[in-house]
Amino acid sequence: MTQEVEIEFKSMLTKEEYETLLRAYELENQVRWQANDYFDTASFQLKSHGAALRIRQKKDGQVLTLKQPNEVGLLETHVNITEEEAEDLFKYGIIHDDQMKQALAPFQLSAALEHLGRLETNRAEHQTEEGLLVLDESHYLDTTDYELEFEVTNEESGKRSFENLLERHGLPYRPAKNKIVRFMELKMSRSEG
Repeated sequence: MTQEVEIEFKSMLTKEEYETLLRAYELENQVRWQANDYFDTASFQLKSHGAALRIRQKKDGQVLTLKQPNEVGLLETHVNITEEEAEDLFKYGIIHDDQMKQALAPFQLSAALEHLGRLETNRAEHQTEEGLLVLDESHYLDTTDYELEFEVTNEESGKRSFENLLERHGLPYRPAKNKIVRFMELKMSRSEG
């Protein structure tokens, strides 16, 4: 198990802005696929605490991550899981890893975890002196969106660097919710309709 505090700034992009940034940082051939499968109880107990649970699948394996609010940014708890452990979570809502069970314990979940759906992302990353620039093209629930993320270690200087990055490329700031929030809001709005 590993834990880290995630401090990131985000802005939504148009398809054209996304493609322009890929070219500007010469990332066209460095786009990698990944998938996020999201889990919560039927009554969204994790979401009600501002938390989220996902399995991220990449070409080299799967990681189960719990994201939860932190004093600064989000606290992320990661554990590598096997295919069998992932299958048990998908089918039965069962988590085998004791450290992840311990991380989830404060939420006092009163119902089984359920698979809510999948979000697939084509991601390109570029390390700058100020932070990690991430360009994402995400596909979920018949929707495609584009986003710029900027991951930093210091919130104050990172915010300035992010604003300078947008300005340098002539990009407007468009607030971006976390992917799971965008996914959940769309899923909930469709289930109501």
